Parts: sequence; structure tokens; C-alpha cells
Amino acid sequence: MDKFKLNTYENAKLYKEKTKRLHDQWIVEHCFEPGRQVLLYNSQLKLLSSKLKSRWSGPFTIAKLFSYGAVELIATIPYRTFKVNG
Repeated sequence: MDKFKLNTYENAKLYKEKTKRLHDQWIVEHCFEPGRQVLLYNSQLKLLSSKLKSRWSGPFTIAKLFSYGAVELIATIPYRTFKVNG
């Protein structure tokens, strides 16, 4: 019984490592710099949202980068600034 548990544990560990490798190969590192224009993705789920409605808004201009990963964006119309997680 102990061998069976150990084998199951090892198989789960190997599966997690393989899944992590497959996931990590699709991660792309984005380099943000002030003055660059970006689009903002709205990830909030709405109950009555339309399938055809775009979740992207913008373009916004990057005003400032913070060391903890946040980005300050400038909206052109109406002119305002706000912070988002980068």
C-alpha cells in the first residue's frame, strides 16, 4: 500500500512539472515604457455582457511605471490618469 501511495505521489509531481513547463512556454514578457500606447483589457465578468462586445479599450498612453508592477495610464478623452496592474 505504501508503494502505491508513493507511486501516486511521484506521478502527480511529474504531471505538475510537465503542466508548468507547458504553461511557462506560452508566457510572454512585456516591456512597457513611458510614452508607449497600449490597450486595456477589461477582465470583469458582467452578467448581461454581449458576446460580440470587445473587452479591449483604449488606446492609452503610459505615463509612469512603478517598481511593484503597476502602470499609470493617461486617457485622452476625457483627460484623466489612473493606475492599473501591469
